[in-house]
Amino acid sequence: MQLKKVLVIVGSTASGKSALAIRLAKKFNGEIISADSRQVYKGLDIGTGKVTKKEMHGIPHHMLDVADPKKQFSASEYKNLADPTLRHIAVRDKLPIVVGGTGFYIDTLTNTVTLTDVGPNQTLRKNLGKKNAKELFKILQKKDPRRAKTIDQYNKVRLIRALEIVEALGHVPKCQPATSTPYRFVYIGLKPAKKDLDEKIYQRFVARIPGIIRESKKLHNKGLTYKRMHELGLEYRYIAMYLQSKITKEEMVMRLNIKIRQYAKRQMTWFKRNKKIRWFTPEEYKKIEKYLKKFLTNFTTPKSIKAKSL
Repeated sequence: MQLKKVLVIVGSTASGKSALAIRLAKKFNGEIISADSRQVYKGLDIGTGKVTKKEMHGIPHHMLDVADPKKQFSASEYKNLADPTLRHIAVRDKLPIVVGGTGFYIDTLTNTVTLTDVGPNQTLRKNLGKKNAKELFKILQKKDPRRAKTIDQYNKVRLIRALEIVEALGHVPKCQPATSTPYRFVYIGLKPAKKDLDEKIYQRFVARIPGIIRESKKLHNKGLTYKRMHELGLEYRYIAMYLQSKITKEEMVMRLNIKIRQYAKRQMTWFKRNKKIRWFTPEEYKKIEKYLKKFLTNFTTPKSIKAKSL
């Protein structure tokens, strides 16, 4: 049986993944599956940098706005929704293009890893829930130093889940490959120069701050608590602190600049473990296209569509 081909585009925040995915979708007759742990939530648009309808250029996008931001959305829930989406795109002889910065979502969808079967421990969760993220991270560092190196140390939900698994198994298991997959994946990564990425991160989030503030106020008025905003992390966490007058606007900007850059670094740490990823700079579109042509020989641009530079 011939394996269906799937393109996976990875990279840190602000690296240009979405624009590249849209351009390649036009070139190779594809549809896009988002792999972003916050863009799954309805209403979290400006703060997450969610692609707009105009920016999509008519390319179908999937796995956006599929979850209620008031509720937690897990990697297993993502996989349960994304799997049939991937199949639906593939059986129509379209090219599935998985794009995002959430490495664990990508790994579960591509069957690079299998999810642990450890169930919830409500008593443990209740006890750990009384601690802050800093305290939880210190506990994880002692109990499972290897997992602590790759986890988001400010994400309380993920820290508690990691400690829950440690309690049951003694450690968080290393990612193990799934048994089989009906797909053949090709991975490309975008890696801007560090100074360019740092500048883009800063300029992008500063330009979005007024919009994120309006968005956060709207979400809060609709029932999204400040506590939940804190759990959602990054922009929403610090905007929530600002709206509660816990920090000034200047402090918010300063802290966000640092935290987003740290987040980008953690993303790259995750992706560097995958030796199948071929890395390019955002300026190397022609090289990317050339690299993909051999792999994607069955996917050609319809005559009525011409690839456009974004």
